[in-house]
Amino acid sequence: MANTIKNQEEILAKLNIYELNEMQKEAISVIENTRDTIILSPTGTGKTLAFLLPTLKMIAIDQKNIQVLILVPSRELAIQIEQVIREMGTGFKVNAVYGGRSMAKDKIELKHTPSILIGTPGRISDHFANDRFSKESIKTLILDEFDKSLEVGFEYEMRGIINQLPNLENRILTSATQETEIPDFVGLKNATTLNYLTGKKPKKLDIKIVTTAAKNKNETLVELLKFIGNQPGIVFCNLKSTIEQVSEFLTKNAIAHSCFSGGMEQRDRERSLIKFRNGTCQILLATDLAARGIDIPEIKYIVHYELPQRVEEFTHRNGRTARVNAKGTAYVLKWAKEQLPDFIKGANHLDISNQQKLKSIYWETLFISGGRKDKISKGDIAGLFFKKGNLNKEQLGVIELKHDCAFVAIPKSESERLVQQLNNVYLKKKKVRVFLV
Repeated sequence: MANTIKNQEEILAKLNIYELNEMQKEAISVIENTRDTIILSPTGTGKTLAFLLPTLKMIAIDQKNIQVLILVPSRELAIQIEQVIREMGTGFKVNAVYGGRSMAKDKIELKHTPSILIGTPGRISDHFANDRFSKESIKTLILDEFDKSLEVGFEYEMRGIINQLPNLENRILTSATQETEIPDFVGLKNATTLNYLTGKKPKKLDIKIVTTAAKNKNETLVELLKFIGNQPGIVFCNLKSTIEQVSEFLTKNAIAHSCFSGGMEQRDRERSLIKFRNGTCQILLATDLAARGIDIPEIKYIVHYELPQRVEEFTHRNGRTARVNAKGTAYVLKWAKEQLPDFIKGANHLDISNQQKLKSIYWETLFISGGRKDKISKGDIAGLFFKKGNLNKEQLGVIELKHDCAFVAIPKSESERLVQQLNNVYLKKKKVRVFLV
């Protein structure tokens, strides 16, 4: 086995991380010395880094085939892990494949075989069935959020994939839940389990009940958002049809928000998350798809617009706030005639009569039609906005650089001017389009 091009200290410095937490340190030690590992740890504790750092050390630099296969239950998680690996700057090629992404794009990228392949079970199964790459060199299998990946809907594909990996040496499974039974076909042998779910310090999470007189909770939701004020948060609904009607109501009330559900195109889902991360909108209206496996920062609160149907949904929604050492609040909107599920305990009723006027959002998001494949860096983009866009450092928000495009947060007051000035300019020898998202 050969070390990665960059060592662990260099990678952590690049990520601006100066100390690993207890779980990460133990996971790295165990994975480096054990064949099979199970990591059980709450959402937001850094499991991705915990399995990536030791796994990278197992990759042989001179091997030209896929050596690490990471299976995930959602497109968002695949994209998130790919982004983390790219930000690490390891020097190893990585690709993420998933349903909803162009198959032609997959085929082009996989012609230059990556060392690390990330994917959802359906898309990986398709590539396996068509023999688009060798499976002989895959020595490490990672099942991230395995409780979701091993659900009945994925079991057939998962079994087929794992049965086609003849040379596995390491299996790593991670989850924020400990109730899942692991099927025999996964092939675990004397696995070491790190359980950081039991005996952990209680979360600093407050649960508040907000009672609505009307069955339709829209008016109360707006009142609650005004009570909370300008803070980032997620409003959870059970159905995408609910999201549509709530979104329409928030729009009528001039409350900026993004939507996120399985019924949306992948491109639109990604852009919703980008706008939420960069502050263009502070409210993400989402189904349980957003309860885990997506890359969003620490948030102050979540709202259960519709009551969760299972304790797992309640737990994972709440896991989006009060992460690690932070405090957070889960607001439960309850119609007066609704019965609270038994698993919602320790909640206090809240008076939201003391409301405030919501401030208008400062940021807007611009799209740039150039990315990493065009040799464009974040520094190049910043330079464009400083020199040709005449912005100062305080006016340039978050830059998200993708493979073939980029997204930049800029002041809403400057957006029209910047589009006029920067559209069709050259950036690193590429003529780029610039427009509002």
